[in-house]
Amino acid sequence: MSYTQPVTEPPRASPRLYGLVPCAGYGERAGTVGPKQYEALAGSTVVGHTLAALHQVARLHRVLVVLSPADKVFESCVPQFDGWVTRTGGVTRADSVAAGLRELVERGAQPTDWVLVHDAARCLIRAEWVDALIDACLDEDIGGLLALPVADTLKRERAGRVESTVDRAQMWQAQTPQMFRLGLLRDALASAARSGANVTDEASAIEAMGHAPRLVRCPAENFKVTFPPDFALAERLLRTR
Repeated sequence: MSYTQPVTEPPRASPRLYGLVPCAGYGERAGTVGPKQYEALAGSTVVGHTLAALHQVARLHRVLVVLSPADKVFESCVPQFDGWVTRTGGVTRADSVAAGLRELVERGAQPTDWVLVHDAARCLIRAEWVDALIDACLDEDIGGLLALPVADTLKRERAGRVESTVDRAQMWQAQTPQMFRLGLLRDALASAARSGANVTDEASAIEAMGHAPRLVRCPAENFKVTFPPDFALAERLLRTR
């Protein structure tokens, strides 16, 4: 497998769909020795399962992985990956996504193309869920995200105790991929950076510009590996598929 930089693509009329996987973080809450995305899991690595699933989405033209400039292990951890790689990731997720968008533009992506941003550690994603998101968003201008309605009672905490109960009606738990037009997402992240807004996902940056992303329901199985017990659960689910 070669990681040679591909030739920049010529302009074209019909929008393309690109996957973008920010993979520059560490994941301190996971309790792993190294970055959690490289932790061994069900015969591969966390990010290895993520990229294998995205590879099954036929409508994705390319998948770009955004790594830390100091990353020296990606290729050895995901030897089968044949997409694009850039080592321009930043300190925050928003920084890495913005860097990935710049890289896509340099490789020929257009402002009207779609970008599906997906967490490296959301390794149980299925191609059919991504296809459902694409089907729901492809014919509109804004885009949307996979999400799950909140079923549990929500509590607001203060000093380790319940301060109040939050009404869960109309509350959704955001997942990924989150699918937006490249130009719109680029502008939204730039605006958030200028204002100093705390955007924890792409949808929040889009919302800050006054837009309302579409919510596309997805199962709870599409969770992000975050805490130590999550690895065992992901392992069981992957091995029983």
